[in-house]
Amino acid sequence: MRHVDSFEIQPPTPPSHNGVPRSAWTRARRRVSRWHRPYIAILLLLDFGAAAFASWIAIQLFDQAASGFSGTQQDPTWFHTISYLLLPLGWVVILWSNRAYDRRYLGLGPDEFKRVIRAAVTVAASVSFLAFATKTALSRWTVGTALLGALLLILWGRFVARWALHYIRRRAGQAAHRMVLVGTLPECLEVYAAVTRSPAAGLVPVAIHITDGYAAARGMPTPVPIYAGRDVLALVREVGGDTIAVCGSASAEPGELRRLAWQLEGSGVDLVVAPQLTDIAGPRVHIRPIEGLPLLHVEEPTLSGPALLAKNLMDRVAAGLGLLLLIPLFVGIAVAIRISDRGPVFFRQPRVGHEGRTFRVWKFRTMYVDAEDRLASLVDRNETDGMLFKMKQDPRVFPVGRFLRASSLDELPQLINVLWGEMSLVGPRPLPADDGDFLGDVRRRLLVRPGMTGLWQVSGRSDLSWDESVRLDLYYVDNWSLAYDLSILWRTVGVVLARKGAY
Repeated sequence: MRHVDSFEIQPPTPPSHNGVPRSAWTRARRRVSRWHRPYIAILLLLDFGAAAFASWIAIQLFDQAASGFSGTQQDPTWFHTISYLLLPLGWVVILWSNRAYDRRYLGLGPDEFKRVIRAAVTVAASVSFLAFATKTALSRWTVGTALLGALLLILWGRFVARWALHYIRRRAGQAAHRMVLVGTLPECLEVYAAVTRSPAAGLVPVAIHITDGYAAARGMPTPVPIYAGRDVLALVREVGGDTIAVCGSASAEPGELRRLAWQLEGSGVDLVVAPQLTDIAGPRVHIRPIEGLPLLHVEEPTLSGPALLAKNLMDRVAAGLGLLLLIPLFVGIAVAIRISDRGPVFFRQPRVGHEGRTFRVWKFRTMYVDAEDRLASLVDRNETDGMLFKMKQDPRVFPVGRFLRASSLDELPQLINVLWGEMSLVGPRPLPADDGDFLGDVRRRLLVRPGMTGLWQVSGRSDLSWDESVRLDLYYVDNWSLAYDLSILWRTVGVVLARKGAY
């Protein structure tokens, strides 16, 4: 941590740019941040190769692939040119026109994949129109296999590329945006905490330029250097930044943000605005310009409607099928528990569920039968804060139970709670009913059913603090969707296999 005292205030320097370049042709367009250029080049090669490979697969699978092309039996050059060159090139062009290579959507969030799917629909429509216009009798199975195969391969290639990008960002700290935060100190620190929670996002704050309250900030420990009274663009160049993030009320003065945008024209420095909408996901935020004033409209959380019915249906069907398929595994675990410690196989504990209703959760027993009696002597050794008691080496857990906890197999009987509608596959963690009152912000997590897995599980599980767990649960309540549930379920597989934070 650094202290504000070690940095001096310098008088502001006049801006070197008035927002009017001498010529549109001489305007500098090269951005300071250049990590996206090789990344986009790799995506272009991957997408072209995926489309060409999908065409090859379709041609190998169907003998009638070349139907509709006259003379292809003697000279298949034209057919192969379309299959291996023009069609893949068309994929790349349509992906580009759908902004699937836009650096703002690469590496984070679902927008990149949505644009790929939108481009696939356009490619299918274009191929259909061209076949109809030229009266070419194409093989439907061949075209369908080539297009669907290309879509799946492109999505897979981008998933692998994103995984590699996240790995580089986490391990080496490369391929990231170096940000200078501008605003009051509390606002900047809040944005700093938000962007640094996810190293995979590639946002690295390197300095803070505070707009007021410098005297009050003296002596406060800060994670990055603090500056005040400086020309922002000059400061960005001094610290090697490539992005300016305006935090909260820093742009409260009319016209100030607009003048800053003018000053940055031609500099290659990006400008982003971080409003005070912490933990509100993008789909709930819409920009509605009115007479040049961009208004951020925040939609209400989706806590009812068709999406919730679909979620409940998915939960019940998945829980029923899961219980049927897991019967042999349940029998094996039950035998192992009875051999390890004489007592009941299942552990039933009251938990607080949807809208404060209490239910009894089903879990495989992982502790000795006298665990509750021994809890009083271990309270002082609690390794977490908040409402839960956790110990990494809890002496009340028998060996088989330790394995069940590490592998999360002890939670599989909660499928019974899901089938009965008391829980969901994805949701906030169900807390014991006798651990205190649910007041204030914590009570909001009761607006949805608790889940077998959730953001808390894929983000660290027992390694998280109580405040961080509550924040993740509330974020899920306010921003859940079916696509988000599927994403969390997919991430849960990796977390369970890694046994991270499970004890």
